[in-house]
Amino acid sequence: MDKFGLLSSGSSITFKAHLEHLDPQRKELMLELRRFAKSLGANVIEEVRPHRVVYAKTLTFRTFLDIEPARDRLVIEIRNERGEPPARLEVTEQSSLEEAETQIAQAYEKIR
Repeated sequence: MDKFGLLSSGSSITFKAHLEHLDPQRKELMLELRRFAKSLGANVIEEVRPHRVVYAKTLTFRTFLDIEPARDRLVIEIRNERGEPPARLEVTEQSSLEEAETQIAQAYEKIR
């Protein structure tokens, strides 16, 4: 873990590496999404992957949020149920982030 706490356990790819490719506004949105996802519960697990960051409940890895950072936007997928296709949103500014957070919180509660 680096001094910012940005290394995901079990991964050699850091969260910080994803931030380096974002413009300043999207960087802040990505950090806010991270803070929000982790605030949903003590059982939230973050897995940093080469092209995205995934959030799940517990060790059974029930995924409820997938964030793919791009330079000018964040493409997020929100999964409410395992058998259903995820809702796909593009977050480009604070107002779209607030809308996404409502859906993320609902997905966290519903995912089994």
